[in-house]
Amino acid sequence: MPWNKKLDELKRRAALAEKMGGEKKLARQQARGKLDARERLKRLLDKNSFREIGKIAGKGTYDETGDLETFSPSNFIFGRGRINNEPVVASADDFTVRGGAADAAIHRKFSQAEQMAHELRLPLIRMIDGTGGGGSVKMLEEMGFTYVPFVPGWEHVVKNLKTVPVAALALGPTAGLGAARMVASHYSVMVKGVAQIFTAGPAVVAGMGAGSETLDKEQLGGADIHTRNGVIDDEAASEDEAFAMARNFLSYLPGHVGARAGRIPPHDKPNRKDEKLLSAVPENPREAYNMRRVLEMIADKYSVFEMGKRWGRAVITAFARFDGWSVAVLASDPTFLGGSWTADTAEKAKRFVSLAEQFHLPVIHLVDNPGFMIGLDAEKTATIRRGVEAMNAVYNASVPWASVIIRKAYGVAGAAMSDHTRFQYRFAWPSGDWGSLPMEGGVEVAYKSELEKAEDPAAALAEIKARLSKVTSPFRTAEQFLIEDIIDPRETRPLLCEFAELAQRRS
Repeated sequence: MPWNKKLDELKRRAALAEKMGGEKKLARQQARGKLDARERLKRLLDKNSFREIGKIAGKGTYDETGDLETFSPSNFIFGRGRINNEPVVASADDFTVRGGAADAAIHRKFSQAEQMAHELRLPLIRMIDGTGGGGSVKMLEEMGFTYVPFVPGWEHVVKNLKTVPVAALALGPTAGLGAARMVASHYSVMVKGVAQIFTAGPAVVAGMGAGSETLDKEQLGGADIHTRNGVIDDEAASEDEAFAMARNFLSYLPGHVGARAGRIPPHDKPNRKDEKLLSAVPENPREAYNMRRVLEMIADKYSVFEMGKRWGRAVITAFARFDGWSVAVLASDPTFLGGSWTADTAEKAKRFVSLAEQFHLPVIHLVDNPGFMIGLDAEKTATIRRGVEAMNAVYNASVPWASVIIRKAYGVAGAAMSDHTRFQYRFAWPSGDWGSLPMEGGVEVAYKSELEKAEDPAAALAEIKARLSKVTSPFRTAEQFLIEDIIDPRETRPLLCEFAELAQRRS
């Protein structure tokens, strides 16, 4: 056949590309406990679904007759595949080829991967290992000149953040542009003990006099740092766990902005009523309880996917399903600072609400918020500014919104449970407790004169508190229709399943 020679050359070049950085570098990658780029794509995507683009792109050397002698493939692999049988764009940095550095990169491949996701409106998964196409000092000498910094293809990164779900996985030391690509995502995961993230690595930090030479990669940018400061959402114990987390994240979202999230065939009865909800909240208002357990009892079984668990800890941000429908859940965590919103908590809430709004997911807010954190540290971290920004995100949201007041709702932070100008799809448990400020914080001040005149101030204070407890009963609020419904906690799931269905009818 006339094209056999050309086809044989194509097969030869494809085989050379599959060797990546060569046996020695692949063995070194494996010795570090890391998978190679091609194996990562295989494990992330549905079986046999990957179609690589630009496989034979790279750098070749040729003999005097013009025949190929050696070939070094690109250190960036991308293509289309499927996750949960839905089409996606997936990319993987190949650390075995020059450690992912720019002098082994073909920037157009990076740009095309991002552009493909944006223009075809397909979710994007980046697997990052190394600088992710960043520069190297050696490259400057080889070029013979330097350049004003720019990032080829970054305009598509920005567009993707506005149009499609983007997940990023740090699977090794990730610096510079690689770190930037990690945080330019809607969901990020790093493998604990294997991946580190930094603007510049320890050697560069030490060389520029910006830190101690004794810092190793883990000390400078390990998971213990970045999953607790909001840079990265979650940590995984292994690469396979990171792949599973990315797949799970994408399962809750539509393929692009403007589409509707699909419904998973429900496996749980929408009218299920869990008796344990009756004892979920202790009678003692100072006693904490497990809000995650409450969420698990009311959502479809095994459907809760929490993100960002280690930072902004007074609020829980999670996806869940109610009767098979995807929803975004914002929930207070009374086990951390009583649920008071810190600056980090407010930032986390704002980002999550914005994510739900962007992908048109209805929000369910489980409220137990005693207010913004107070004190010197709270003032130093600009808590009120961050808190107001979170409240603004709530008020800017247009997606269907349901609130369940589990216990406390106080002050401006409590008012951030929902936009009060919209129809209030809202329920309260009998444990509900709300107001401008907690009673225990203001009784002594408000009744100072009366207590000073009392023969027994302690008894007088107890009597005043007993009177106020009657006034602050949630049933008094319900009489005025200032709270829409007080419900039996066991009714929470059926009512929220109904809300999830109605929310989908609206979209």
